[in-house]
Order: sequence, then C-alpha cells, then structure tokens
Amino acid sequence: MLVKCAATTLSSKLVSQERAFFSEMVVDAVNQLDDRLSLSMIGIKKVNGGNLLESRLVKGVAFQKAFSYAGFEMQPKHYENVQVALLNIELELKAEKDNAEMRLNTVEDFQAVVDAEWNILYEKLQKIHDSGAKIVLSKLPIGDVATQWFADRDMFCAGRIPQDDLDRVMAACGGSILTTVSQVQFSEIFLIKKLIKIQIDASVLGKVGKFYEQQVGSERYNFFENCAVAKTCTLLLRGGAEQFIAETERSLHDAIMIVRRAKKNDSIVAGG
Repeated sequence: MLVKCAATTLSSKLVSQERAFFSEMVVDAVNQLDDRLSLSMIGIKKVNGGNLLESRLVKGVAFQKAFSYAGFEMQPKHYENVQVALLNIELELKAEKDNAEMRLNTVEDFQAVVDAEWNILYEKLQKIHDSGAKIVLSKLPIGDVATQWFADRDMFCAGRIPQDDLDRVMAACGGSILTTVSQVQFSEIFLIKKLIKIQIDASVLGKVGKFYEQQVGSERYNFFENCAVAKTCTLLLRGGAEQFIAETERSLHDAIMIVRRAKKNDSIVAGG
C-alpha cells in the first residue's frame, strides 16, 4: 500500500517512468526511520553525472568529502565501532583577528611566543587523541599540521563540514558539537590514596558502527552507517542535468511526505 501511495504521487512527475524504482526507495527510506518519522533524518544529496537509476539509498549519513590538506590520503578510510568527535574549533595556526602589539627584547622571547602557539595546537590535538575518538569532524578548518598529526596516529579528520551535515551526524551518532577540547581530556582524581583515571563527559563523543569513504561519480563521499543513537538515511540522486536532479529531489520530497502521512494515519476515505 505504501509503495502504491508513493507511485501515485510520482505518476505526474518527470520521474514517472521510473516511479517503480523510486517508490520502493522512498518507502525503504521512511521505514528506516524510528517512530517519530523525523523528516530531518532523511538527507538528499545530488551528484551530477551518471544514470537516474544509479541513485541509491544509504542507510546512514553520507556527505561529500570536505577540502583536505596534504596527509589526508595517509589517513584510514574505513572504521568499525569507533567514537566520533564533533568540533566547532579551528585546528590550525591563524593570524590574530585583532591588532596586537608585543615588545620583545631578545630572540629567545620571540622564540618562546612561537613555541607557545605551536604548543597550544599540539595540546588540543593530544587531548582529542586521548579521548579515544578515531574520527574527527569540524565545522571550522583543520590545517595541514593537524591533518598529518592525525594521520600519523591512524585517525581520520575532516574540516569545513557543513552545519546541516554535522547536525545529522550528531543526531544519528550521538555526542555534542564541542567548542573546546577540555571536555574530552582525561581527568585525574585521588580516591582513597589511589590514583584513578576516568574519562569525564564521555557522552560528548558519538559512536558509529561503520565508517568508510567511497567514490560516487566524480566526487568522494564519507558514509556513516549503523549509527548508535538514531536511525537515519541518505538518498544519493544521480542524473545528467542539474535542473533534472533538482526536480527529482522535489518529486521525492512529495512522495516522502505522502508515505510519512500514510504511516502516521492509516485511515482511508473512499471517494474520487
């Protein structure tokens, strides 16, 4: 019945000739969600090139690989059952945004300032590594030094992630978007004269069952599947012209809304 509802919606669209293919995909996408049937948990990504029937449903979160620096290709591209750190932090050396003046008397004083800048960056990277996260995503840039540092420790990182993609990863994998790395470091406390190390705020890290990177058309995409917290999915739409893919997206949106409504309200009113 749900497939017929979706097919009826698509019968008047440009994709009507492939309505059998897309109606099955739409129903599978909606069935992938939890009882809330949240529309925000269905992502739609448009990939130019290829045939319309090369469109696919990803049972998880998928987004295009972000801009990367040297050292990125050395990072692992496949993980299973790992923790994810979501950041809103720049992990690179940046010039000061405001005018500042420093009066230094010796070369040693200047070198101390330079070393302090590097130490701040390395301390951030070390705290992220110590948290146990294997995947690091940030809305802000992750520089070449940090990229190489993570690669040397078999960690994956990606910067400049769009906010909506970061929000979907957080909703699906759990955790929080961090504005400071002090929340993910290990804390030392003394209890009955015994040193115990505990990880504070473990809930700020997400968890994903399977992560991998794959070529889709002319672009590479990052995939998060078997997410720990919420059920989500992503539709990867293929097609030759950008306008046609955009029309396909609007058509599938209508079909998704009909299927969601049919699942929420199973009453049928006969008539024409």
